[in-house]
Amino acid sequence: MSLIIINLDKINIKDSILKLSIMTNKLFQGTNKMYSAIILAILFIGMAGIPNASAFFQDEQEQEINFKQYKGEIRDADNKKPLVFATLTVEGTNISTISNTEGEFALKVPKDMSEGNVLISFLGYKTKLLPLAQFKDGNNKIYMDISIVELSEVSLSIPTNAEGLVRETLKKRGQNYFDDPTLMTAFYRETIKKRKRNVSLSEAVVNIYKTPYTSSRKDAVQLYKARKSTDYSKLDTIALKLQGGPFNALFVDIMKYPEYIFADNSLNKYDFSFDRSTKVKDRQIFVVNFIQKPSVHEQLYKGKLYIDAENKILTSAIYALNITNKHEASKLFVRRKPRNAKVWPNEVAYRVDYREKNGRWYYGYSNVLLEFKIDWDKKLFNSVYSMTCEMAVTDWEKNLSNEMPKSKERIKTSIILGDEAIGFADPDFWGEYNIIEPEKSIESAIKKIQRQLKKSKTRGGTSAP
Repeated sequence: MSLIIINLDKINIKDSILKLSIMTNKLFQGTNKMYSAIILAILFIGMAGIPNASAFFQDEQEQEINFKQYKGEIRDADNKKPLVFATLTVEGTNISTISNTEGEFALKVPKDMSEGNVLISFLGYKTKLLPLAQFKDGNNKIYMDISIVELSEVSLSIPTNAEGLVRETLKKRGQNYFDDPTLMTAFYRETIKKRKRNVSLSEAVVNIYKTPYTSSRKDAVQLYKARKSTDYSKLDTIALKLQGGPFNALFVDIMKYPEYIFADNSLNKYDFSFDRSTKVKDRQIFVVNFIQKPSVHEQLYKGKLYIDAENKILTSAIYALNITNKHEASKLFVRRKPRNAKVWPNEVAYRVDYREKNGRWYYGYSNVLLEFKIDWDKKLFNSVYSMTCEMAVTDWEKNLSNEMPKSKERIKTSIILGDEAIGFADPDFWGEYNIIEPEKSIESAIKKIQRQLKKSKTRGGTSAP
């Protein structure tokens, strides 16, 4: 992995860079794979000037609106709590979106689509089917009921060996997941926070050239449009750069890349056990807990696998790095750091959700969270940062020609999304593309960026890209 260098006037880059990786195959030593899903470069910026964003500002241009948008929220029917990452799909199409961490959603459909149904699904709840004609432009409130699993269903077919179920699920990926090349449209978002304050926001629409689940060929990603803004004034004396972009989320697709967590020689390092079963889309789902064995001292994972009982299909996985030794965990992520800093990961968490179409399943959504603490020598207070990235597939079609973008057209796994504030000046930047509705804190950050852009334009300032 190449060293990230940023030209920040008169700064000793060599002595002040910190590189972190969210996911590394050092967890599986001996596999001869070195995988880095997220790398973070931290450099001192000292008194270097911070560029303003006025050069990125563009006047809004009128565009023909060829879509309709419906906004709302999804909540539990009993306690009214928001349902996070619920899936909304337009029945009979591949158009979909998800709710955000506050249960809010925004669904865009073609302007000429007036009929049809929207399918809303959430793990552990009864699936809901609502006519599109019932949706208003905004303030749609959808309440979902918990799906009760009868005892008779639970005892009907529970396997006796949880590890055996996981092995069978991994072996059946060829018959249960997409076996055709697929071209997917997806929305990607990454944020960096200092404690609870947003300091960097990146968003992009990408094309994913997904290869069959049995193919050893890696997926390719093509950037369609993106925007990014970083408030360096909130970063004190460091600047954060996140490397990997959409690949950070894409590589969490366990069924496509099982070697990154469940390599054949690592399954026996875990203890597997059954938890209480649940339901999704009226399917019985086995819940399998996993955690590294007490005798294993590597920094492995712990979490839950949600497996379709009838067809042995992984429908979701929620897991985290099992940090039992902060020094060893730090070695997994820190590639290079300032001499006067100690870096400790506090939490590293992952999630992936799959969707189904005509009996075949495919990657639908994933997210990653890394929270870490920096202890500085001769400083009383430490610094706490968190990085999150998420990606949701919003449409797809079969790639019948098996066409892949040329090398120069595809993004590399080492990509760093560049500061490009121009998109924040346009309220219709995403047009007809479905996105993950921003949480209130992100929405506030976007509005602040827009105010800064307008202020910069009024002053007639200049900016460096």
